[in-house]
Amino acid sequence: MAAEKTLRICDQGHRYYKSSDCPTCPVCNEANKPNKGFLRELSAPARNALLREEIETLEKLSGYSEKEILALHGVGPSSLPIFKRHLTQAGLSFKD
Repeated sequence: MAAEKTLRICDQGHRYYKSSDCPTCPVCNEANKPNKGFLRELSAPARNALLREEIETLEKLSGYSEKEILALHGVGPSSLPIFKRHLTQAGLSFKD
C-alpha cells in the first residue's frame, strides 16, 4: 500500500504533495537545476545526493569509486551511464 501524500509548503511558499520524508520542494528543485554539465542530466534525487556530498565537478566525482557513489542515498544504477560518459569525455574515470 502506497503512503498517503501530504501537503507541504516550502520556505518560498510553493505548495506540493509528498508521501516521503524528503523535504525537497520539486518547484524549487527544478528552478535550481543547472543549465549545463553532468548535474543537469541527473534526476533530482541523484543530483541532490551529490550536492549534499559537495560533489559538483567531474574532478571531485572522479575521486570516488562507483560503489561509493551508488551508496549515496538517491543515486541509482541509471545514473552510472551519465557519470561514465561525462567522465570519459573529460579524460577522467571513477577511482578503482
